[in-house]
Amino acid sequence: MVDHQEQDRMLPIANVGRIMKQNLPPTAKISKEAKQTMQECATEFISFVTGEASDKCHKENRKTVNGDDICWALTALGFDNYAEVIVRYLHKYREAEREKANAQISKGTTTTTSSTSTTPPTGQLAADQKNTSSPTLMEFSIIDKGDHNSLVKSS
Repeated sequence: MVDHQEQDRMLPIANVGRIMKQNLPPTAKISKEAKQTMQECATEFISFVTGEASDKCHKENRKTVNGDDICWALTALGFDNYAEVIVRYLHKYREAEREKANAQISKGTTTTTSSTSTTPPTGQLAADQKNTSSPTLMEFSIIDKGDHNSLVKSS
């Protein structure tokens, strides 16, 4: 049984159930126990990866965990396949945010942006790290382990 304090740090069960349902036929049912199990697993996974990223930031005297840190942590923890997908997602997300900011500038309506990192990003993640007040919705799905061209798509 999960106590209230631990329940408060978990992903909302309704969101977990909605994500699970997206990958099942419309007539499929999901038991409460299955949702709770997935809720606990997903929450633990996120905590595990975030903790590793946080340790890295602490060692580098930084207070903000960014997308690059999460990608690094996934790789450091042996989740290379996830890291590859997240790197591509992060790149596309930043690209979409840049395009959105440029469109707002050309319309004359700018929003306040802030840098999400105190250290410059490296490699493929050298994209601009600006965030705006309303994030661009994107989805990603693993189509085939060997098919790297169709892993990330904008919606």
